[in-house]
Amino acid sequence: MFTLGLIINPYAGSGGPLGLKGSDAIAGQGAADAHSRAHARALRCLQILAATALDIEVLGYQGVMAENCATEAGLAFSAIGHSAERDRSAGEDTRNAARALKTHGVDLILFVGGDGTARDIYQAVGDKYPVLGLPAGVKMHSGVYAVSPESAAEIVVSLIRGALVEIAPREVRDIDEAGLSQGQVRSAHYGELLVPAIGGFLQNVKIGGRESEELVLADIADYLQEELDDQTLYLLGPGSTTAFLADAWGLEKTLLGFDAMLAGQWRGRDLSAAQITALLDSHPGPVKVVITLIAGQGHILGRGNQQLTPELIRRIGRENFIIVASKRKLTELNGRPLLVDSNDAALDQAWRGYVPVITGYRDAVMYRVGLADG
Repeated sequence: MFTLGLIINPYAGSGGPLGLKGSDAIAGQGAADAHSRAHARALRCLQILAATALDIEVLGYQGVMAENCATEAGLAFSAIGHSAERDRSAGEDTRNAARALKTHGVDLILFVGGDGTARDIYQAVGDKYPVLGLPAGVKMHSGVYAVSPESAAEIVVSLIRGALVEIAPREVRDIDEAGLSQGQVRSAHYGELLVPAIGGFLQNVKIGGRESEELVLADIADYLQEELDDQTLYLLGPGSTTAFLADAWGLEKTLLGFDAMLAGQWRGRDLSAAQITALLDSHPGPVKVVITLIAGQGHILGRGNQQLTPELIRRIGRENFIIVASKRKLTELNGRPLLVDSNDAALDQAWRGYVPVITGYRDAVMYRVGLADG
């Protein structure tokens, strides 16, 4: 089942017909304004999702912030709380709802509003959790929104059906109030959200219309090298993909083992589970693991990398795994999920959902993790 977190700003768009530059002054003053476009636009999206008959559960606040729209669309709904005042909503309610949805681990947060709502979402979840904006506000300077309610639905459906959906940081912007007071209309940058978008292969990794594996891996190596942190211990998993990355960084890697890298130097080669544990015990800083999938099968854990025991996987944390693969490798799965078979059923279940897979230079897709039985 795909879990969709839903947050609706019921005042979004209300300020437009009133000649206001936004709806911030209206929010929280009473029941959703008659001028608001949020409910109707959210409903257009959710009705498309309901019509697909895909296995979708919507999570969100009771009343106008999620429940009313989800149930009207005919989707399964689970309440995770409610706004401070029933049938009203303020920025703090949006932030609290977003934090709660992140804690529940929903696959994607869909929020309906404008730039003020985007700022609230960013404050609540940061730049590492997948979210998608559905445009309904007056101010729309941010780059986090689908083009329309229909395109938002298309992105969600593509995710569920296993299509390649790119995910990348997108800017959260809002009107610069200081500039506006001086008669200047300009937007200010407030941060970035991690947003999925439908896209195809990038031109810079094409040769004759086909993706070149070697060029893709070179792009991934360049990108990761820019992101490497000298305080972080990196565990590079088995396989030719990770060996290619290490070679690009000037290091010779154990082809079928785990090697540990710190500040551009090996700190351990061909490590056992006990040796990895000892390294983690002695390293005070963060730890990340770089792995890839087995071509044709889709396994990312539990096949060829059993040095990572369930205890180690839990200790490192799902958010600290960096998964790399070419889009060709993912396409060859024909929509089948990535697989985790750690020999711990509860851990395998905890990995279900969607993870970012790095597929090029500053290029990534969201891809589903499932179990061998579906």
